[in-house]
Amino acid sequence: MTLAGFTAIRPFRAPWHVRVGWLALFIYLAYATSHLELTWPRFLQGIGNGATFIGRMLPPNFERWELLLKGMAESLEMAIVASFLGIVLSLPLSVLAARNLMPAVVTWPVRMLIMLCRSFHPVIVAIIFVKAVGFGALAGIAALTVASVGFLGKLFTEAIEEISLKQIEAVRATGASFMNTIVFGVIPQVMFRFIGFSAYETDANLRNSTMVGIVGAGGIGGTLFAAFQRFDYDFVFAILLAIIALIMVGEVLQIQIKRVFKQ
Repeated sequence: MTLAGFTAIRPFRAPWHVRVGWLALFIYLAYATSHLELTWPRFLQGIGNGATFIGRMLPPNFERWELLLKGMAESLEMAIVASFLGIVLSLPLSVLAARNLMPAVVTWPVRMLIMLCRSFHPVIVAIIFVKAVGFGALAGIAALTVASVGFLGKLFTEAIEEISLKQIEAVRATGASFMNTIVFGVIPQVMFRFIGFSAYETDANLRNSTMVGIVGAGGIGGTLFAAFQRFDYDFVFAILLAIIALIMVGEVLQIQIKRVFKQ
């Protein structure tokens, strides 16, 4: 189709390689759906089973509140201890991994270590530590500490690499040592971001501490798993409500901590 000698061009027509990519994606989705048995009858059956399960959970049973509070307190302790250890370990690692402060021969091994800590879900790491040190909170704290190093180490490193080098050069010009350069040239530029990252990781550890207990690494997760095994679903619902309340309290504390340090 032409107009005044010009060929009409569709302005939003996708290139051929984009259309091929979308076609390949739809073909793969159809293939995956057929192998994963994602059928409409199973979905409808699942809705019915879920409604029955929810009916057995109501009303929640708080009669064993002592056991509930004990598990919640242990999860809170695990989250706080693991967050503290993760912050303490991540601070020196992030300095060593920052490419604007260290040579490549130092940064690459440290970056590989941080990436290794971030490669596995805390539940998988918790299984390894349960096999190593046995059941209990120690395995959970170790697993959450590894996860914290992987998360905070990456974010701390990126924050350090984004700082202005002018302040570091000014501190070095006074003849300051390496540690003084870090304390007076680096930390002031990233302090608030470090606090935000640390508060977020503490909140994440609070959530993850409820999961690692399912594999025997302490916390309320162990109580939840035991209640599931006993088919004690009304107590399961009470535990779930307590976990939600704990996460909400952690979220409020995170907001308050950020607000205090921003002032």
